[in-house]
Amino acid sequence: MNNVLRRAAGPLALLLLWEAASRTGVLPERILAAPSQIFVTLGELVVSGEIGGNVLVSLQRVLTGLAVSLTLGTSLALVAGLTRQGEVAVDSTMQMVRTLPFLGLVPLFILWFGIGEFTKIALIAFATTFPMYLTLYSGIRGIDAKLVEAARLFGLSYPQLIVHVILPGALPSFLVGLRYSLGVAWLSLVAVEQINATAGLGYLINNARDFMRTDVIVVCLLIYSLLGLATDALVRAIEHYALAWRPSFIKG
Repeated sequence: MNNVLRRAAGPLALLLLWEAASRTGVLPERILAAPSQIFVTLGELVVSGEIGGNVLVSLQRVLTGLAVSLTLGTSLALVAGLTRQGEVAVDSTMQMVRTLPFLGLVPLFILWFGIGEFTKIALIAFATTFPMYLTLYSGIRGIDAKLVEAARLFGLSYPQLIVHVILPGALPSFLVGLRYSLGVAWLSLVAVEQINATAGLGYLINNARDFMRTDVIVVCLLIYSLLGLATDALVRAIEHYALAWRPSFIKG
């Protein structure tokens, strides 16, 4: 308990200092609203239902984009990771495309697909495909060759080898990639919801910026971070059960 209190002392002191600076006028509201005002605004947005509806829209965009990138990234990683010909055909292209700046592609996606929902989801899918591909590809290529050889000696066919040895062995890398992709999805959502959005957390931030409502902007940023933490905790829970067989050197 004492350790928890000591760790909380720093953030609490910062909040008190922030509140005092706001109340004395040192920190004007147009620069940054006071913590008390932010909590009041959060309560108002929750009670009115405004925040709930926009969170659902943002969550739907993230999950749809992530579903596309999971399918695409996993398929490409399997093609490149399992065969030498697949690596030649896929890997160099993926390594080249992944260095393209995400924000630089926004105007091009708008020209190709317009300013509707499809562009937002396509951009999220683009940004999150590469973490999935890279981590799973690395996981497949990192499988111990002795395990593969032993499986062949036991008479496993190639499809059985993939299902019973390669995919379980690459599962830790896949889950790391999934956590990384979720983080990238929330970060890219902030950018894509600036494109002609009529709902979503990014839309709320845009509106708040026009009216200089820094309290609403901070509330939306807090919700972004909480959603990121919640989705990460979900993947960690899956990891806990799916990788129960894996020994760990960290105890307790």
